[in-house]
Amino acid sequence: MRLTKFTDLALRAVMRLAVAEQAEPSTTREVAEAMGVPHAHMAKAITRLQHLGVLEARRGRGGGLELTALGRQASVGWLVRELEGEDEVVACDGDPPCPLRAACRLRRALREAQEAFYATLDPLTVSDLVASPTGPVLVGLVGRRSP
Repeated sequence: MRLTKFTDLALRAVMRLAVAEQAEPSTTREVAEAMGVPHAHMAKAITRLQHLGVLEARRGRGGGLELTALGRQASVGWLVRELEGEDEVVACDGDPPCPLRAACRLRRALREAQEAFYATLDPLTVSDLVASPTGPVLVGLVGRRSP
């Protein structure tokens, strides 16, 4: 299974924010620059994460992004499910629909494989993802501020 670029970007943003222990909360622009992605793409991911309750975003002076308690302890499996949506690996009911869909064993096998993928991620939390050696690398990215 391959994650969408959106999900990958959102996960990297969460990981980056998980290690950001600064006096000033990070901005969306700072997270985008640290991750080397366009601001507009990061802004969409940040908005989705905010709607999920994974992070808080405050505007204005003293504002910025911070992970919530849910964000720090969220199951990676849950987070990926929420970001990826309910779509199946294959589009059997697409346009045109697959002529094998009524008697196909592949669809069920792929659904089970997708669930096994998520089940592997379920025990992991965001905090687990930023443990060493990843955390120290992310901390190095935290220092990249734009002028």
